[in-house]
Amino acid sequence: MPPVMIDPLARVHPQAVLGAGVSVGAWTTIGPGVVIGDGSWIGEHVVIRGPARIGRENRIDPFCAIGERAQIKGLEDDPDSRVEIGDRNVLREYCSVNRGSPKDQGVTRIGNDNYLMTGAHVAHDCRVGNHTIFANHATLAGHVEVGDHAFLSGFCAVHQFCRVGESAFVAGGAMLWHDAPPFVIVGGDTARARGLNRVGLRRRGLSAEDLEALRRAYRTLFRSGLTRAEAQAKLDAMAPTNVYVQRLANFVRSSVRGIAR
Repeated sequence: MPPVMIDPLARVHPQAVLGAGVSVGAWTTIGPGVVIGDGSWIGEHVVIRGPARIGRENRIDPFCAIGERAQIKGLEDDPDSRVEIGDRNVLREYCSVNRGSPKDQGVTRIGNDNYLMTGAHVAHDCRVGNHTIFANHATLAGHVEVGDHAFLSGFCAVHQFCRVGESAFVAGGAMLWHDAPPFVIVGGDTARARGLNRVGLRRRGLSAEDLEALRRAYRTLFRSGLTRAEAQAKLDAMAPTNVYVQRLANFVRSSVRGIAR
């Protein structure tokens, strides 16, 4: 088993648990209750506070802050709230991930194979799926859900309790006040649907038939002039013919904040 490599200038609490092959850079602080999986690389000047569980083969670059308390004014620190991060994620410089709060399930969770660029922020009680990309300074408020393969462009901001669907693309500088439906590009100061995320869907390997089915569903939802209820009825009728249309229809039906149209 490869040894743990801890720089002499780092401070690792005795109650932290580091897996085989973990590397910790100079001036990094890792507190009690932190568990880091095998093969992870932690750069210089990183702060990780527990309770936090970080999986295998992650890379956390300098000046990241993980596990700081939820940014809720007047909220007392909750020792049971935590952060959970999966495997093979990359967090570039200055990323921040706050732990959960007693106002939700008490956990902020990030899945596997995500890439968070410089300055990205994941607030308390967020749920981030797998294979997502956050460009520089993409920002989530509290209680946000981000689906698999979503792309959040630079300097976009997502309001609390919003959802970003799978393979959605949030454009640079977008202000998202409502849910971003799956497979759709949204953009603007008050984000609205701009088109189907064809590039992202092709990269995922969707067939021409799947893309055509989603094109028809997109036009029904966003370009037909129908009310949301009327469009929902038509989407439900189309859903049995294609699994991706079915996911879109289910997402729209379950939206509480409304969708970005």
